[in-house]
Amino acid sequence: MTKKLFLRSSVAIGICLLFGFMGAIATQAGTADWYPDLNKPWFNPPDAFFGPIWLIMYVLMGIAAGIVWSKGFYHKWVKTALYHFGFQLLINGSWSLLFFGIQKPFLALLSIILLFILILITIKWFRVVSNTAAYLMIPYAVWVLFAMILNFEIWRLN
Repeated sequence: MTKKLFLRSSVAIGICLLFGFMGAIATQAGTADWYPDLNKPWFNPPDAFFGPIWLIMYVLMGIAAGIVWSKGFYHKWVKTALYHFGFQLLINGSWSLLFFGIQKPFLALLSIILLFILILITIKWFRVVSNTAAYLMIPYAVWVLFAMILNFEIWRLN
């Protein structure tokens, strides 16, 4: 790993973790008084499962973004890929605010559907720059797909 790649991946991981931390703040508020009372589907994982999974996802996302960034920010495909990445990261952050912060599962569902589409677009653009970066985003896409199904079921059941 080159010094440039390590540095840029570290910065990107830090940014992803910052978004995750902000989402965790909204999540804490909702899990204390609202979320426990919701009807949940049989496949809902234990609450303790979510934190470690999201940590892994944010680290993988950061490494992927760092790989793309290390290819040279001034290249038009790198810029395009990173703009898409940044946009999906903003939408990612909105989900926790919608679901836990203002306790609106339907709005959160719309947000996570948009997020999933944006992740797929980001993977497409990452693949233009680096296959490795694109592959590192696949677990995140799968996890968000699962979360989208879970969100739908929680909305449907409540």
